[in-house]
Amino acid sequence: MNQKTYWNSVSETKKFTTLLDINTLKKHLKPEAHIIDYGCGYGRTLNSLWQHGYKNTIGYDFSEGMIQRGRQTFPHLNLHVSKSNKIPLDNNSADMVILFAVLTCIIDDNRQAVLISEIKRVLKPGGILYINDFLLNTDERNKKRYNAFYNKYKTYGVFELPEGAVLRHHDKSYLEKLTKPFETISSTPITFKTMNGHRSNGIVYLGKKLR
Repeated sequence: MNQKTYWNSVSETKKFTTLLDINTLKKHLKPEAHIIDYGCGYGRTLNSLWQHGYKNTIGYDFSEGMIQRGRQTFPHLNLHVSKSNKIPLDNNSADMVILFAVLTCIIDDNRQAVLISEIKRVLKPGGILYINDFLLNTDERNKKRYNAFYNKYKTYGVFELPEGAVLRHHDKSYLEKLTKPFETISSTPITFKTMNGHRSNGIVYLGKKLR
């Protein structure tokens, strides 16, 4: 089962758990800010932004099922199916791009780097990249599955879920390298509950586009 097929198959049942730090966001963005949620799922984060007065938002996701669910649940949101690795926006047009549990679904270094480059393109100078994602864990359950799939994927931290998804937990130093095109505003380790109810290490990163 490929990634798109998996996410379409669970689009009506999965409940995402990544939390939006609205207080931090308000420090950097005015209510009229243009915000992009790339990998928006069914729009849960965008709806939270809407409730806090951020109405100039767009969400993109490659899963048609997720977008269909979002349009039914939150008909006031501007949600679109992403058909390529390109974000269909002009250069220097967005004030913030949100990546919530998106990198975990992109296991390849090069594809992650292409996405970060594309985000830099669409952000205005001074625009903010907001990442919330998974870090490597050191408990036995996670170490066992990292090791089990290392030979297949050649990246420590990549693993398969029994239901078919392929996911990645990241080394903090790798994410620092990935986000090097941005000036770091903050990088905060967190612990949160996954969509399957487990605890995991994570990170909340904010970076600024300088030019």
